[in-house]
Amino acid sequence: MPKTLTAQKLLKKIRKIAFPKKDKEDFGLAWRELLDAHRDAWEQARHAAADGPRILIATSTGGHGMAAPVESLLAMALTLRGANVSILLCDAFLPACSMATLGEIASLRKFIQAGLSNTKCPKCFKKGRSIFGPLGLPVHWYSQLLSPGARQKLAALAGATPLAAIPDFRLDGIAVGEHALAGALRFFAKGDLDGEAHAEAVLRRYFQAALITTFVVRELLGRQPFDCAVFHHGIYVPMGLIGEVARQEGVRVVNWIQAYRKNCFIFSHEDTYHHTLMTEPVDRWEDMPWNAAIENHLLDYLKSRWQGTGDWIRFHDRPDFDLEAIEAEVGVDFAKPCVGLLTNVIWDAQLHYPANAFANMLEWVLETIRHFAKRRDLQLLIRVHPAEITGFIPSRQKVVDEIRRAFASLPPNVFVIPPESRVSTYAAMSRCDCVIIYGTKTGVELTSVGIPVIVAGEAWIRNKGITLDAASRETYFDMLAQLPLGRRLDAATTERARKYAYHFFFRRMIPLAFFEPTGKQPPYRLAVRRFDALKPGNSRGLDTICDGILKGDDFIYPAEGDHNG
Repeated sequence: MPKTLTAQKLLKKIRKIAFPKKDKEDFGLAWRELLDAHRDAWEQARHAAADGPRILIATSTGGHGMAAPVESLLAMALTLRGANVSILLCDAFLPACSMATLGEIASLRKFIQAGLSNTKCPKCFKKGRSIFGPLGLPVHWYSQLLSPGARQKLAALAGATPLAAIPDFRLDGIAVGEHALAGALRFFAKGDLDGEAHAEAVLRRYFQAALITTFVVRELLGRQPFDCAVFHHGIYVPMGLIGEVARQEGVRVVNWIQAYRKNCFIFSHEDTYHHTLMTEPVDRWEDMPWNAAIENHLLDYLKSRWQGTGDWIRFHDRPDFDLEAIEAEVGVDFAKPCVGLLTNVIWDAQLHYPANAFANMLEWVLETIRHFAKRRDLQLLIRVHPAEITGFIPSRQKVVDEIRRAFASLPPNVFVIPPESRVSTYAAMSRCDCVIIYGTKTGVELTSVGIPVIVAGEAWIRNKGITLDAASRETYFDMLAQLPLGRRLDAATTERARKYAYHFFFRRMIPLAFFEPTGKQPPYRLAVRRFDALKPGNSRGLDTICDGILKGDDFIYPAEGDHNG
């Protein structure tokens, strides 16, 4: 007998036929649907932009789930503002790149033997072609910019260069080896390559990829002039090399990254934001308008960060704020003088934050523990960054393991909150006399609530007239010798800290309402519903970004206008 369908099942079947599911791999579907409805207007915009400023969207890794949606949006928006936009994409040409980490590839042996050509590359290539193809803009493919003979020569150079010479290898002034090493460290998610059996093979793959990128970008910039190159992050392979070559060839560089706040992005001129935020002039923010409405808006947001409700990057879903429970779990006694210490992820700190008083972050942690071992009048509370285990790339070199390796037993006045703990960093640090940091962004928040901060690395809060900044080991230990401070920041310094925090979280983090959160990786997807919304005057955030790219204006969103009075 034939099956009898219930009314519910019949309705479900009809819906499947009438409303088939969109192909999950069809990443350009949103653009095709939008452009099909506005084909004439788009073609007119492309034609009108032929003589406009030449902008290279140097995405390269088209399968990058966070980069491609943003950069395809920028390609559209810039074209609608009269820019002649081209795209740079890798077509399974690089033997290694930032799309690969040890935790993501199925086989390290296959990666060493054949690179990513049979694993990551096909899907990445397909995604890039799918999302940028519907735009109809010129696409420059890596394989078209380097001859087979030249590629063979570069492979030979990568194989023949002595291993010890790779990190410092420079090609006509380009720090090819430095970027190759950064790529390998990120691949292994470690601060160094010691103890990795296949470190040399992986490093040579990244070295070869860095050489290829250098030649590819030089060839492209030699064939046609560009006014500006726009691409994500600005470090690693291939992005770091694109920036190096573009700057050497006199092409303006714009880098960007996803920000912490939902629907926000940070853009910077000439280099990665990791570097530019350290050197940004204080006159960009210290004289900004300030009133109670702006201050309260900032404080509300900072409080939301305790739970992460206003962010699309957070490391714990249910943090514990109970101080008695924290004392019981960790062993610290908040009734006694306590100094906090916040770590970074080891490999992350090695790449993003230049050494200052110490050779690296790990040396700083261990030397600080040794110092406090002699200061039994003080407690040292170390909070290991939760991103070691919950970050996009979990670390394979953990601070807790390194501490255990260096100390058979911890001094009785030193306490460690491990990365997996649900202890709220904010709650724990709020009970400390002061907090010592290396490169964490948390220094921006702590100073905003009056907590004194000592900076041992190159955190963004350094050099802002807010923190105690150690320029050498000697000055660092001199600062520690003065502890406990026994006081909070004065009112003027706290207000200054809040101005910088507002600048950082609301002016440098530029809102774009064209994305919706996914609750997973990648954390957002395109949600462009109106073609006209991409045109000038319809999105202040998009206008700020495009003016920065086209005119060189500061990437500062005038958020105080939203919260004035």
